[in-house]
Amino acid sequence: MTGILLVDDDRLITDPLARALREAGYTVWTAATGPAGLEMAETQQPDAIILDIMLPGMDGWQVCQALRRRSAVPILMLTALGDEVDRILGLELGADDYLTKPFSTRELQARLRALLRRVALDRSSSPAGNQLQVGPIRLDLNTRRAFKGGEELTLRFKEFEVLSLLLSRPGEAISRAELFDEVWGTDWLGDTRTLDVHIRWLREKIEDTPSQPQFIQTVRGVGYRFASSEHSH
Repeated sequence: MTGILLVDDDRLITDPLARALREAGYTVWTAATGPAGLEMAETQQPDAIILDIMLPGMDGWQVCQALRRRSAVPILMLTALGDEVDRILGLELGADDYLTKPFSTRELQARLRALLRRVALDRSSSPAGNQLQVGPIRLDLNTRRAFKGGEELTLRFKEFEVLSLLLSRPGEAISRAELFDEVWGTDWLGDTRTLDVHIRWLREKIEDTPSQPQFIQTVRGVGYRFASSEHSH
């Protein structure tokens, strides 16, 4: 059964939400503080985490950062602030999606399904030994590990998704719209800078000189391309 951890100190939100998610067939754990949420994430190993930003003890940003240091679990942030700065900050810290309060349970479930679908897709479409390699960059789709040469890279959930899509079609320009659609799911309503932020992080991790990328190339007016060896010189 799919397990969801709900970290929010507002009972008016957590009680009805936990009930709705249980009715939809999920196992649900709740925590009312940041430290309790971290502890529960460790012991229960949920499939996804719904995380409020305003929390006692430690805020959602800190919880998100702490989680990301040890796990690629999908994180859906809840924010009462419709502020764009916060949205971008949340993504910078490794959140996967966003929902601004007030929201309907139906909308939250749609976002959750999109996140979980990506995880399920990864697991089911990866037969044993499923690897992608172009030049020195290699991805193991089963274990979700990434390597450059012999060195392991630490990638966030969405960074891995973006890179695997680009690597699966080396030398081909993939449009921004398709990258959004494939990686964030069609119910993603964020702004396009999200993609640029993820590309920037990937370049910082895999390029020798991020400002002069050899691997992940920008195709003006289209999107991005992972250079196959003949393109990279």
